[in-house]
Amino acid sequence: MSLALDRLWNALLDTLLMVGVSSLLAFALGLPMAVILVVSGRDDLFPSPTVHRVLGWMVNLFRSIPFLILMVALIPFTRWVVGTTYGVWAAVVPLTLAATPFFARIAEVSLREVDKGLTEAAQAMGFHRLHIIWHVLLPEARPGIVSGFTITLVTMINASAMAGAIGAGGLGDLAYRYGYQRFDMQVMVTVIVVLVALVTLLQFCGDRLSRRLNHR
Repeated sequence: MSLALDRLWNALLDTLLMVGVSSLLAFALGLPMAVILVVSGRDDLFPSPTVHRVLGWMVNLFRSIPFLILMVALIPFTRWVVGTTYGVWAAVVPLTLAATPFFARIAEVSLREVDKGLTEAAQAMGFHRLHIIWHVLLPEARPGIVSGFTITLVTMINASAMAGAIGAGGLGDLAYRYGYQRFDMQVMVTVIVVLVALVTLLQFCGDRLSRRLNHR
């Protein structure tokens, strides 16, 4: 029993590490991408149709590739970045590249929902365009960005379980090796319960933070 709990605990830590590092990278890369997509439109703050079109094409390309195929296709790149294609850190690379465009599109929608009148008023008052992004667009879009990041985290937990099943470690690896291959339904059910609890907790915290930001 103690050994089983140790395995479950270590698998949970591996999953949290995978998702934690990947989500931070996805946020750091995805939010600037969303801002660029919003402000580079034809009639926006920094109009650049070429940048808008190329970046939008790249985002759509990575979003359209199923995670399992993306993970396999990135094996040479993953080996070059982290030096291995097996384990937790090897999963961080495809998780990040899958989550970044997904989050970028969600954040883009939230930024586009900001009232155009606010940005126009800021421009009329002489605000610099970068100040408008930092002090108008991003603060007004915070609730939607938080909600979108919560959805991204939930999606990444699901993807991490898939990555774990093919050698990345974590709860997916535990379910596959000890649940599926050894026909141990208790392990499978336990992993499912832990994943549901983790997703429920993240969704609750994300919704609560989003509502709090929306009332400020």
